[in-house]
Amino acid sequence: MSLQELLQQIVNGLVVGSVYGLVALGYTMVYGIVRLINFAQGALFEAGAYLGVATFSLLGAFGTRQPLVGLLIALILSALFTGGLAYVVERVAYRPLRNAPPLAPLVSSLATFFLIISIIQVITGAQPLNYPQVLSVTPWSIGPITLAPTSLLIAVVAILLMVGIHFYVQRTKMGKAMRAIAVNRNAAALMGINTTWVVTFTFMLGGAMAAVAGVLFGVEYGSVTYNMGEFYGLVAFTAAVLGGIGNVPGALVGGLTVGVLSSFATIFLPNQWQEAIVFAILILVLALRPQGILGERVAERA
Repeated sequence: MSLQELLQQIVNGLVVGSVYGLVALGYTMVYGIVRLINFAQGALFEAGAYLGVATFSLLGAFGTRQPLVGLLIALILSALFTGGLAYVVERVAYRPLRNAPPLAPLVSSLATFFLIISIIQVITGAQPLNYPQVLSVTPWSIGPITLAPTSLLIAVVAILLMVGIHFYVQRTKMGKAMRAIAVNRNAAALMGINTTWVVTFTFMLGGAMAAVAGVLFGVEYGSVTYNMGEFYGLVAFTAAVLGGIGNVPGALVGGLTVGVLSSFATIFLPNQWQEAIVFAILILVLALRPQGILGERVAERA
């Protein structure tokens, strides 16, 4: 492999890995607070992508000719609607099972995942839906690297959002409440923190990030499919585990790492092996370093 090919694969992996990291944020934030694997996160990613298509279609019907303005509107509306959907998911599928045995909410999350993607298939059909061209498809040549404008946009937006979420959790009142509940939920409640609202808000924030990732994915790859949440949701879960589930910076690290590893795998193996590579990474991480690259910063509950 030449140096040019090596650098190009790293760049390609970082772009798709930044999308994985956004989806992984939802997994890691929810787990950090309530010790729950929210498998519905993959379906929220898919729902956000389809809401982006719907938003672009509506904007086109009203004659909007500014693609970047349309992208901003699509990101905001998809985040808001998917955040609302995440609220419904938490309220209906998780909150009643908060004190149930661990298996019950896990099964509920899987059922919710398949319910959402089945509804999407019924509404939209099984055919892929195309995204409009937001930016020029003419790639830029930066030394030995070829980079599409959409790829740069995705990487910048995704990384800025993840850094912003990290500072939000560390510096704001709501973020401190999240961390307090992660350490000891009962003690946080005794200190006057509305634990129910904080948990609900965390679900909504994770859903909004998944929606942004879905729209960015559609812009980059040009189309979305009714079953995209299955594979990419599990890839994002792998990224969360790899980075250290429960650790917000770990979502970024895990997403970028999985993206780069998957990109390199396509050089040496057929594309059909991509899923096998991702799940092999998950098995190795769980077997060799279950706490992930950065380790789990959330204290274990007493």
